Amino acid sequence: MEIKMSTLEKYLYERYSGWTNEQGLFLKLVEEIGEVAEVINMRNGSKLAYGSNLEQKLGEELCDMVHYIVAIAAINNIDLTKTMIEKDKIASKKYNHDNNLESYIINNEK
Repeated sequence: MEIKMSTLEKYLYERYSGWTNEQGLFLKLVEEIGEVAEVINMRNGSKLAYGSNLEQKLGEELCDMVHYIVAIAAINNIDLTKTMIEKDKIASKKYNHDNNLESYIINNEK
């Protein structure tokens, strides 16, 4: 199953709109960033790992980060797909890349 960004945005808008704000969601995001850092430290040996599947744990924590990022965008009515494509065009020009996300999508989703 694939998740469309617009569907995730709508789902999270309905979940969070009206009872939380961007500050609360941002604080949760920061918490999740710390948890990703902890797993990465375990994976590289800087911190003791407690017998869990670190690849799975990293995936779970990254999902939590995406969740809160998209939730912040959703309650602020930001279309992340559109914004990501436009931002990538700017970055591609700035860093002299041969390709950008929009071109990649057009050329690879036939």
